[in-house]
Amino acid sequence: MRDLAKQAETGVATLMIAGLALGMRSVAIPLLTLAVTISVSFHFMGLYGVGLAAVGMLGTVGITMAIDAYGPVADNAGGIAEMAAMGPETRKITDGLDAVGNTTAAIGKGFAIGAAGLSALALITAFIQKSDISLNLSDNSILATFFVGLFIGGIVPFLNGAITMTAVGEAAFEMINEIRRQFRDIPGLLEGTAEPETDKCIDIATRAATKKMILPALLAVGTPIVVGFGFNAINGTGAIALTGTLVGALLGCILMALMMSNAGGAWDNAKKYVEDGNLGGKGSDVHSACVVGDTVGDPFKDTSGPSMNIIINVMAIVSLVIAGLL
Repeated sequence: MRDLAKQAETGVATLMIAGLALGMRSVAIPLLTLAVTISVSFHFMGLYGVGLAAVGMLGTVGITMAIDAYGPVADNAGGIAEMAAMGPETRKITDGLDAVGNTTAAIGKGFAIGAAGLSALALITAFIQKSDISLNLSDNSILATFFVGLFIGGIVPFLNGAITMTAVGEAAFEMINEIRRQFRDIPGLLEGTAEPETDKCIDIATRAATKKMILPALLAVGTPIVVGFGFNAINGTGAIALTGTLVGALLGCILMALMMSNAGGAWDNAKKYVEDGNLGGKGSDVHSACVVGDTVGDPFKDTSGPSMNIIINVMAIVSLVIAGLL
């Protein structure tokens, strides 16, 4: 966090580069840990052991939800303190709690990503068994179909990330225009002598949260159906192609989820570190750069990153449901 904040001394570009590099680097240890977990579980109990490992990680859901919820609670407390004009000393305390909350949320998301990955792996295995297919990769036709599906699956996390990030950007654009309109049209709002029309801002956020998520939902549900029945109609290899799609999506979603969650949390904490009076404090050029990083990091860690867990599990479940038809 401190090293990342120091990168902001030379501008926004170096801060963004360092944050992305940190997020990419952060996937190594979790992925190696998952690989070791799968290997050990399979060695002792086969695929049943992998399923048990997933259930074991899901067994920590209580503490995971608790530490994940801590961050938003602390963040909202800070917002309430600011709106209630409780003074900078109160805001300083809530900022410290929020910084800790970002770290605990990252830990919680790490557990959730690991559990989602193991659960999806168990579901994919169940799909293969239900479909009654043999992945004999020495057969060139099977190998080609599997790799085609693998590439299609690799598209899914990036497309999902693009859709969700675009949704956040469009909602923010609409919100900013509404806020500017209120400052322009409501006399005394800028001076604090008039009340803002908060209901309109809430309506914008609510409509965006529902309407903008239709496409990601269709992507998660529709991809297995289109790939499975599409390849079946072409050459009868729907189950093989869909297996490759699920494997590609699983790997891509885990990597993207870890990278986005960790990079976003790091940018957020870098901003709070500067706001705590370091490297020039609030109002400095360093702080301005960190605000930009945090603005990018919030949809990374709060929207696109967590959505990866959902999309891979939904794809695996839908595939398992239609397995008997392929």
